Amino acid sequence: MTTWTDHTANRPISLTAPSGIDRAAHHRLDEAWLAAAWSHPTTRCFVVSGGQVLIDETADGRTELVMTPSFEAPLTEAHRYFLGIDEDGVSYFALQKDALPGRIDQSARAAGLREAGLLLSPRDAGLMVHAVGLENWQRTHRFCSRCGERTVIAAAGHIRRCPACGAEHYPRTDPAVIMAVTDADDRILLGRQVHWPEGRFSTLAGFVEPGESIEQAVRREVFEEAGIAVGQVEYVASQPWPFPSSLMLGFMAHATSTEIDVDGDEIHEARWFSRDELGAAFESGEVLPPYGISIAARLIEMWYGKPLPTRSFV
Repeated sequence: MTTWTDHTANRPISLTAPSGIDRAAHHRLDEAWLAAAWSHPTTRCFVVSGGQVLIDETADGRTELVMTPSFEAPLTEAHRYFLGIDEDGVSYFALQKDALPGRIDQSARAAGLREAGLLLSPRDAGLMVHAVGLENWQRTHRFCSRCGERTVIAAAGHIRRCPACGAEHYPRTDPAVIMAVTDADDRILLGRQVHWPEGRFSTLAGFVEPGESIEQAVRREVFEEAGIAVGQVEYVASQPWPFPSSLMLGFMAHATSTEIDVDGDEIHEARWFSRDELGAAFESGEVLPPYGISIAARLIEMWYGKPLPTRSFV
């Protein structure tokens, strides 16, 4: 495997910019330190619920997470997650609740990561990714996979312990490959999943299977989904993708065949596009680009040579 160098675009992949937050994992088991951090007047926290947070626009046009001092936070003990410390020593916590709190001024709104991730600063986006990932895992891993007993939260939200058998369970991250496949004529292969609306095309992707390298996963997924054989595989970058618990590993892949044979189970349609053909399809609305937050958009953009059209969340 070689590493791809992007010579055409300088826009970073969403959710991967340095956040300035030190996760300070060594403090997660120090209950005295956590209690002191929580009670400190500079500490800030926000609520996460169902993958959403509250965001608000500032007077100068920026979008921020709605955060409050810890002494103004909704009451919760078990579902309070320590996220880290910034360079000024401010500690950050997320509170998992069944619903987002109301806002007296009515200016804030609920938003999921697909929207908020494009609007927030690297610091706030990084905090949100961390919090949403923990919330997704916490909501779906309440019982011990070894003995079935209900587990309890530990390590400031980063471990669940079983009081019956002593097992410790850690947040799950599933590696998935996502690849922009190009052929000898420098066309790109895009596919449409069976449950996607008409016109929505993106790069192919799939999960890494047990006992499989990521390069093998790229070749297997492309062949299974589109019947295309892949030779050289070049790593580009990774992206956290807590929908609910993936780490996307992005690649440029070079096809050694071109005849498409979609599987019909995951991929309903796949097509080769030249740059002119894809540009015309964007212009006419025949093809809808991926949302800008996805690494898929950047992989296509690296090949396309310029930013893709933006899509509205409305």
